[in-house]
Amino acid sequence: MQHIQAHEVQSALDHFIGKELYLHLETTNGAYANHNNDRVLTVNAYIRNGKVTPLSGKIMGNGPFRVGLKIELGWIYAEGLTHWEIDSEGRLLLAGHDHEGRLAVALQLSSSPFDV
Repeated sequence: MQHIQAHEVQSALDHFIGKELYLHLETTNGAYANHNNDRVLTVNAYIRNGKVTPLSGKIMGNGPFRVGLKIELGWIYAEGLTHWEIDSEGRLLLAGHDHEGRLAVALQLSSSPFDV
């Protein structure tokens, strides 16, 4: 993956607008965040292969970035994104990594289902 260049990601997002897609969205501070520390709450959110049809999409910020996807009945939103790529299957993969390189957030869009 490469560091996000907002104009490149916006161009990639524009390619997916109006298409029925499969969404992977994940946020986590993971088990690594609370090793022997009961004062830190481990949190996580996860959806894989949710079907969406974005009406619009926008990347914002100066880094880390946030991406919002407008859908018929609301919004999908991910913040803290640092890296991206279009993989060999044409999927848009966005990720946010902390200062130690650990995954904190992922937003991925695909025209076919993700492996489960």
